[in-house]
Amino acid sequence: MFLYNLTLQTGGGINRAVCGNFSAPKAHEIVVARNKTLELLRPDQHGKTQVVFTTEVFGIIRSLAAFRLTGATKDYVAVGSDSGRIVILAFDPETQQFRKVHQETFGKSGVRRAVPGQHLVVDPKGRAVMIGAVEKQKLVYVLNRDAATNLTISSPLEANKSQCITFALTALDRGLENPGFAAIELEYGDADLDSTGEAAANAQKQLTFYELDLGLNHVARRKSEPIDNGSNMLIAVPGGSDGPGGVLIGCENFVLYKNENDAGELRVVIPRRKSLSGDRGVLLVNAASHKTKKDGFFFLVQSEYGDIYKIVLENGSGKCPGPSDQVANVKITYFDTVPTCVDLCVLRSGFLFAASEFGDHILYQFTSVGDDDSSDTIGQSSSQTLVETDEGYQPVFFDPQTPLRNLTPVDTLASLCPVLDAQCHELLGEETPQLYALCGAGSRSSLKILKRGVSLTEMAVSPLPGNPNAIFTVRKNAADAFDDYIVVSFVDATLVLKIGDTVEEVTDSGFVGDMPTLSASRIGDRDLLQVHPGGLRHARADGRVNEWRCPGRKTVTKCATNERQCVVSLSGGELVYFELDTTGALMEIEKVETSGDVACLSLPHTQKGQLRSKFCAVGSYDSTVRILSLSSEDCLQNVGVQALASAPNSLLLLHTKNGLYLNAGLNNGVLIRADVDDVTGTISEVRSRFLGTRPPLLYPTTMRGENAMVALSSRPWLGFTDLQNRFTLQPVSSEPLDHCASFASDQCPEGIVACCGNTLRVVVVDSLNESFNAQTTKLRYTPREMSVNPDKRLIAICESDNACVSYDKRDGPEGVSGERRTKDPNSMEDDADDDDDDDEFALTPAEQFGAPKASPGQWASCLRLVDPRDGATKQIIELENNEAALCLTHAYFPAADELFLVVGSVVGLTFAPRDCNGGFISLYRYLDDGHIELFHKTPVDGVPGAVCAFNGKLIAGVGNALRLYEFGKKKLLRKAECADFPNFVTTIHGSGDRVYVGDVQESFHYIKYKKEDSTLYVAADDTTPRHVTSAVPLDYDTMCGGDKFGNVFVTRLTKDASVEMEEDPTGGLNLDARSVLNGSAHKTTCVAQFHVGETVCALTKGTLTSGGNESVIYCSLNGTIGALSPFVNKEDVDFCTHLEMHLRQEKPPLLGRDHLAFRGAFFPVKNVIDGDLCEQFGLLNHDAQKRVAEDMDLSPSEILKKLEDLRAAVM
Repeated sequence: MFLYNLTLQTGGGINRAVCGNFSAPKAHEIVVARNKTLELLRPDQHGKTQVVFTTEVFGIIRSLAAFRLTGATKDYVAVGSDSGRIVILAFDPETQQFRKVHQETFGKSGVRRAVPGQHLVVDPKGRAVMIGAVEKQKLVYVLNRDAATNLTISSPLEANKSQCITFALTALDRGLENPGFAAIELEYGDADLDSTGEAAANAQKQLTFYELDLGLNHVARRKSEPIDNGSNMLIAVPGGSDGPGGVLIGCENFVLYKNENDAGELRVVIPRRKSLSGDRGVLLVNAASHKTKKDGFFFLVQSEYGDIYKIVLENGSGKCPGPSDQVANVKITYFDTVPTCVDLCVLRSGFLFAASEFGDHILYQFTSVGDDDSSDTIGQSSSQTLVETDEGYQPVFFDPQTPLRNLTPVDTLASLCPVLDAQCHELLGEETPQLYALCGAGSRSSLKILKRGVSLTEMAVSPLPGNPNAIFTVRKNAADAFDDYIVVSFVDATLVLKIGDTVEEVTDSGFVGDMPTLSASRIGDRDLLQVHPGGLRHARADGRVNEWRCPGRKTVTKCATNERQCVVSLSGGELVYFELDTTGALMEIEKVETSGDVACLSLPHTQKGQLRSKFCAVGSYDSTVRILSLSSEDCLQNVGVQALASAPNSLLLLHTKNGLYLNAGLNNGVLIRADVDDVTGTISEVRSRFLGTRPPLLYPTTMRGENAMVALSSRPWLGFTDLQNRFTLQPVSSEPLDHCASFASDQCPEGIVACCGNTLRVVVVDSLNESFNAQTTKLRYTPREMSVNPDKRLIAICESDNACVSYDKRDGPEGVSGERRTKDPNSMEDDADDDDDDDEFALTPAEQFGAPKASPGQWASCLRLVDPRDGATKQIIELENNEAALCLTHAYFPAADELFLVVGSVVGLTFAPRDCNGGFISLYRYLDDGHIELFHKTPVDGVPGAVCAFNGKLIAGVGNALRLYEFGKKKLLRKAECADFPNFVTTIHGSGDRVYVGDVQESFHYIKYKKEDSTLYVAADDTTPRHVTSAVPLDYDTMCGGDKFGNVFVTRLTKDASVEMEEDPTGGLNLDARSVLNGSAHKTTCVAQFHVGETVCALTKGTLTSGGNESVIYCSLNGTIGALSPFVNKEDVDFCTHLEMHLRQEKPPLLGRDHLAFRGAFFPVKNVIDGDLCEQFGLLNHDAQKRVAEDMDLSPSEILKKLEDLRAAVM
């Protein structure tokens, strides 16, 4: 078995984010790390966030820091990862990629506590960088420039201290003095030697200051002093010519200000919510600073509950302190509340980027910076008003505000992080199955119905007087950035609409409206060309009109135009070629007779620097397509021909980054795509894809400034070149469209105007980076598991949260009083009754503030039924008495002749140690209206971790035991038990008389069920310990699993062991005598192993495209969706193996991690080809592509075609 790994959608979770000017001096951008992916984001002036660059780094990004050398205009990015190297990157605007400036090795690879990479800070003047480990090691690199202004980096300077844990690290702003750094450290040497634990209880955190002496090239510990043991964060205060310097220390419930030259400190209480219980502290989790020339500087910090505070420093006169001022007061004020983030980025363009811990990331625009007078009375405290009592410092309270006061959301970046469960089903009656994913945590949880393809946002809808047969957009001037006219052709008339603040009909455009139009376009710089059945109408910019009439009784049947050329076909098969001459007149150049009527024509747009296109494509009803030359020497002569399986319906010659491609939509619904040689015009590397039951119509458009294609079949499709430089064909989640054209306006620079029936629609693509579009159903608590009722087509979900107040018991806006209906962002239907339509980014109070906190061990839980056809919640059942639902399934019991919903729940669950006050296995009966009611509850004496239907019975994992239940009228009847599992049962699957059990630490166990005496026994297990988090059976002997360390593996029972297991005459009675390695007699073997790099939380089997291969689809904690697709022949395995080998040399990972070591981080990679690495071939320059292709005895286009075919087989 060989598998092909392919990432279908990059993980949406962000673990690090920094802002700066990376591509240009005034480009306000954000670099985000999505665990193992690096992205560059750029918000435009409207607040729409564009993904400029994304790349897989084949490693784990642990830390990021942006810095700028003195006098430079652009920023660099320093990256700490699991490669054991520090890497400095610079963005290259020409290639639109990050290039590696420096790479310095300092330690072993992997995420280790004593290897630097967890902490990374840079001196504000860009003179030095410190990279630190969790324990012991800190290294300092001096940064400089050579004579050619290139960045140079020194050898590392050590600042190590043994038996010392680092909690936080920051670079001090000391102006032009020697660079300085500050760290929160804790020494544990005495605690290791003291067995009584007294030394550990008395351990004290220290604030340590380091100084880099640039003259002596040495790092020294300058000062160390004790600080609050609740300290967890350091924020550098601007110094030098910008401020007083020093550091802000975030502690539990307090913020401290310390200056390295002053022994004193200023303490201020962090305001807390009134609803927060007294035993809960307030910790700061992230911070951002902002400096202005006019108002000085301020800080925004966020607590673990999502509350943002503004911190300002004041001198004796109450103003922002300068370089020579003493800080007299620290003031902290409640600012706003947003979902808890991992990083906040304040952009100079007036935006705040909030990289959320879970769920979608949000871009906010500042409406104010909290300086208005009304904010003085809401949650404000200062060091001058600090009141100390006998019980401690007096707290300051506030109520979180809704709506937001100082921020306005302007854009969201969709994220599935975290995906906790996912299944592939077809419940909507569509061509391909959908992926149902449980995402999020707490109040921001959701069920997402993921459909393959990109989503559209409808900008405008207008009725038409009839059903059009064509639509065009026209720009009057070649220099115009936006379209001026929309031309709509009907059977006997043409409607011309002028684009402005409104779209209105005009009659003086230069186009004739009393006849149908075959083509309307600009030709030359300012002329207009209209092709109609009677001929051509060339309207000059000076008002003159030139007409060309068809000879005799012939009519124009097909046409193709570009900026300077026109080809028309006449009835009978005659082709006529026109071209602009030097005077701007449209001249007939050549005429040729063909063997029959022409089915379709295509002319590519002229490339920059060219006067004409060299070729045109002609499709014939004899199922062929021909490439004709337009050169003066052999005009309209065949230079390439391709036989097709069906007659072509539409053609499109399209220039992309990788060359010229011929796209042909056939009458059988298949899209043909082939390479066309730029010089000779020959056709090669033909690939095909079934699009739908309707013959595809192909139209050119623009996406990300590059040529793209829209194909209209029984569903629309969009073809474009993605950021990995590969051509991608994505379905569009929209109703079928009849005709379309590219559309550009001030509000919609890259849109599409389309007609559907008698309506005209302007739509824009939401995001080209998402392979799936989601329909979202919001949930109350963190989802645990889901199960599908195939008869009623309903989804059952169990939700539960620890330390959370139940929904029905919430008195504040987080409960019923604050719930409001939100509109589906993918819906194209208007809803006049929805008051929130004007705010598509509105969050409910529960999503914004989080659920009210309860004491640990207090659970809130519910069961939910969802109808996937409309995403509506059909029923919610709240569980009471501290009961939490953990697992569920649907089981059919023949004794009752009924399908039940089975739910495993627990009362008073605690995790360390794992214990409870009892549990239940509950049966819920479905009523005629689709609702459920409780049938009965069966008490159990442990934690039910998994349940599964099995041959008309129920298998349940209770603690470390496996139990078999039969149906009973009052409760379930236990018939068998197997308690031979080492730890805790997490997954159960059944097939035939076998049960496949996944243990939380000890991989899979194969259980044999003996029907004769109703017994269960362990017949086979694994030799490798694995912490199983998800599983899916592939066949009777094979299981695929994922573990918490990010590995996906396939384990199989050998054929001989399987036969012996089935034919065991003793029925498992002598297994103890044949035990191997203190386990069962039979052992499974690992047939495939692959390290994904993220905890795999869900595995399912499915097919995501019509006619594609069934694949194993995995979803990770970070929101990544990937697939493991089996190879169908040995040739593909050899091809991918050799390509992977070459790319490890030609395209090493950006951050210096060895690819083979990363994919085999815990176990050696086995029988899995990394498709993500193979697809890096498209990012190589031409010489490298040619070099690799020659070594493989192929051409670059053949390699690209094979990679496209492999991806098309999956999605």
